[in-house]
Amino acid sequence: MTTTMTCDDWIAHFLATEPPRSKSLVVTIFGDAIVPHGGMVWLGSLINLLEPFGVNDRLLRTSVFRLAQEGWLGAQRDGRRSSYAIPADAMARFSRAYRRIYAPLQLHWDGNWTLLLSAGGNITPAERSALRKELLWQGYSMIAPGIFGHPAAEADVLEALLGRVGVQGKLYVCRASTLPQVSARPLSDMVAEGWDLSDVEAGYQNFMAQFTPLLDLLRPQPAVSTQQAFVVRSLLIHAYRRVQLHDPQLPVELLPDPWPGTQAYELARDIYRLVFAQAEEFIMATLRREDEHAPEADDSFYQRFGGLR
Repeated sequence: MTTTMTCDDWIAHFLATEPPRSKSLVVTIFGDAIVPHGGMVWLGSLINLLEPFGVNDRLLRTSVFRLAQEGWLGAQRDGRRSSYAIPADAMARFSRAYRRIYAPLQLHWDGNWTLLLSAGGNITPAERSALRKELLWQGYSMIAPGIFGHPAAEADVLEALLGRVGVQGKLYVCRASTLPQVSARPLSDMVAEGWDLSDVEAGYQNFMAQFTPLLDLLRPQPAVSTQQAFVVRSLLIHAYRRVQLHDPQLPVELLPDPWPGTQAYELARDIYRLVFAQAEEFIMATLRREDEHAPEADDSFYQRFGGLR
């Protein structure tokens, strides 16, 4: 790719080399574009939003059907039309996952760890497997057999996780800190033993390699069409979200210095700010083809990436 390419060239190259899976792309667009506008979209409008990415009607219907089966989307019918929204029981988890995408890296360490101990036979093999999957997805590490830990766990997020798995009251959950006046290794060393961050670092580096040329293209030529702006914004968040899903969200004091996640966040922020307004025009025009009362983006939308206004 060269600096003489157009925005359409960059989009075509990205879609040819990194085509997003339709099901995952639907999740991205729901989180980035639909939730700020009330969280509901008619199927026809969703088809129109996915069309610029080469996702056809049949593929989209299959994707939303599967997401509905998994509980991520709820469907409603009004005559011959269908609409989709995120169910209430999935919204909290969905919102937390997306909130961390737009938030700056400000997590600091208080010197403590949250530890989960599954000692004894209190949980079944199926529960243990589900728990392990959920904890790893949430950024925890297996410190030792039967012991998971994280240096910056959120109590409400952990409580919701244990509830989903059905193991509330079955585990020991505690906070651990260094015992004064006892010779011991610093607790910060557990990061190197518990997490291999090389894949996450590589993911951020790859993200920057893909999107830095786009920023160079947009800065001197910010005039793109509303549809181009929407496609760029969606691909940006989709690619950034994929890396974020594997980032354990460790406190800044426990990360390698320099941490490529900081640069990746700044790159995503800079591109997002350049295209978000025109993308909003495309989103509103698309939503109001089927719903003339589709709301404008709420105030929380404009707080993304440290403020869009």
